Amino acid sequence: MMSETPKTHSPLQPGALLHKRGQALDKGAPIAPPITTTSMFHLPGQPDGSDYYGRATNPTWKETEALLAALEGAPTLLFPSGMAAITAAFFATLRAGMRVLLPSDGYYATRRLAERFLAPLGVTFEERATADFIAGGFAGYDVVFVETPSNPGLDMIDLADVAAQVRAAGGITIADNTTLTPLGQRPLDHGVDIVVSSDTKCMGGHSDLLAGHVASRDAALIEAVESWRMMSGSIPGAHTAWLLHRGLETLEVRFDRMCTTAEVMATRLADHPALRHLRYPGLPQDPAHNLAQSQCARFGFLIGMTLKDEAAAETFINTCPLIRPATSFGGIHTSAERRARWGDAVDPGFVRLSIGVEPVEELWEAISAAL
Repeated sequence: MMSETPKTHSPLQPGALLHKRGQALDKGAPIAPPITTTSMFHLPGQPDGSDYYGRATNPTWKETEALLAALEGAPTLLFPSGMAAITAAFFATLRAGMRVLLPSDGYYATRRLAERFLAPLGVTFEERATADFIAGGFAGYDVVFVETPSNPGLDMIDLADVAAQVRAAGGITIADNTTLTPLGQRPLDHGVDIVVSSDTKCMGGHSDLLAGHVASRDAALIEAVESWRMMSGSIPGAHTAWLLHRGLETLEVRFDRMCTTAEVMATRLADHPALRHLRYPGLPQDPAHNLAQSQCARFGFLIGMTLKDEAAAETFINTCPLIRPATSFGGIHTSAERRARWGDAVDPGFVRLSIGVEPVEELWEAISAAL
């Protein structure tokens, strides 16, 4: 468990992050990290901490994990998807007879994982809406899993308050920080024990990879997660790690553009007659605005918009030339999805809009015309 007073770690500045690998290069070394595709390493004599087997370690993973660790301010492990990262965090912390609390309005696959695989192993799971998450307290829960802003509703919770209450009750807090990334929100600095992320989304940014990571400042927890990764074989490929490394080098530029554009779009959409409801934490009238101001560095690139009905939502998504109708989010292309089609408890006309890096006025013209 962490100490009573969590330590904060300033994120590496964008320029320093971009040059992190370069600061340690020998003359003639490649600026971009090599892709190491091997299952075996030259290992004469006794094991001494060197790379020894492809299921345990890989030089390309290490390069990418170094950037992730610099962003998180904590030891970080790479996984082949966001769900693989979540699974590792659960299996490193849960045992039969334990209780876990999940957000009822968070990413649906996390709940399905608990329902289909954790429950049959003797883990009891319960759900609570993000907006009411703190109500009822956390006594008796061994693990509390949070997601803020929630996906897709964009409700928020006070991370520091939750983490402190869970710690006082003897539990561990896991936070899914996919929607904001470490540049927008730093859960570990608020006392959270473990952070998980789907790097498939904004961290990779180009919609061409599946990846995830787990970060923690608790040595015992990160050791358990690493052991799970090696024993389960839940490892990323070297090429995937390389692609993510490339994406991370432009994360700050992409994230800044996406968040800035989202703020403009949300402001203009706030009173649009085609919308029945709008959620964006950056708007002063949003229920999550005050908390977002105090807890987050940016308000994010996701906008929740509710149109008249399913038909109106589908027409908007499928006719806007600068929107890609797709599941997932966080890529360089603006994308949108009607989340009710997957069974999320949202209005049939609800659209999760993920802002990309298109020029703001060109994107607004296309969205406005489609509405």
